[in-house]
Amino acid sequence: MKSVCVALLGATSHIAKGLITSWAHHQERELLLYARSPERVWEFLSQLGRFRAEVLPIDAFGNGKCDVVVNCVGIGAPQKLQDNVEDIFRITTAFDDMILDYLATHPQTLYVNLSSGATYGTDFSKPVDEHSPAQFAVNNLKPEEFYGIAKLHAEAKHRALSRLNIVDLRIFGYFSRYIDLNEKFLLSEIITCLKSRRKLATTPVDIWRDYLHPQDLTSLIDACIVHRPLNNAYDAYSGKAASKFEILKFFAEAYGLEYEIDESVQSVAATGQKNYYYPIGRKAQQIGYVPAFTTIEGLKTETAAIFAGQ
Repeated sequence: MKSVCVALLGATSHIAKGLITSWAHHQERELLLYARSPERVWEFLSQLGRFRAEVLPIDAFGNGKCDVVVNCVGIGAPQKLQDNVEDIFRITTAFDDMILDYLATHPQTLYVNLSSGATYGTDFSKPVDEHSPAQFAVNNLKPEEFYGIAKLHAEAKHRALSRLNIVDLRIFGYFSRYIDLNEKFLLSEIITCLKSRRKLATTPVDIWRDYLHPQDLTSLIDACIVHRPLNNAYDAYSGKAASKFEILKFFAEAYGLEYEIDESVQSVAATGQKNYYYPIGRKAQQIGYVPAFTTIEGLKTETAAIFAGQ
């Protein structure tokens, strides 16, 4: 079978590293890895062994041909989002337009944009599905809404370009062995506490999250590739979401995590407080997507890899 050439923009990102690893020895995938710091990509690749990939500076995108473009560029870490709200629209638009310019002369190429569950707004008092509206206080916009609005704006632009192959995958949660432990995510804080043998302090409020395993995100993108031509948006989901206290129970039983309830703890909520931040719609089944991992199963495999030094 003919190989598919996939260009990854933002190849040093957390999500990109998982995709690279999943596709590393896939004979039907040829990878073009674009990054602002190509040397960091080479450093990462040196840990994976030999496979077909080319590493390029991100401003070289468009000089060659590819069958698929996956846009992994963006500000994803909570603290960075909070500290750089003025950059959200500029960065989102700049790289999106760069890829759309490429599609204008290569209309057969599939563009997979990694969007966000934040496109639904900031009201996650219950899970969302394909019938849930996006809700933003248009006359009283707050900084925590900017990220979702930027993603929604990109999605609307993509649906308007209905003649082109563009898919938006809304990521609600993602966890892999390549997580940056310096970021203020719940899971990075848990892993950091385990490594340093510290007790985790958490609020009494339970929240629900759906963390994708890298292989499941890769499978979802592969399903999009198979079903070209395609212009649509899909919520990305694992086999089953989990509550914060289910997650804490897993880490307590598997790794001896100690935690305490502290009402004074303030978490970083750069895109708003999200108590039930996961989708219950299963629209992606239409293109054959079936996740292999639940949230807890994904945490189990990737955490084991972290502590095994893989």
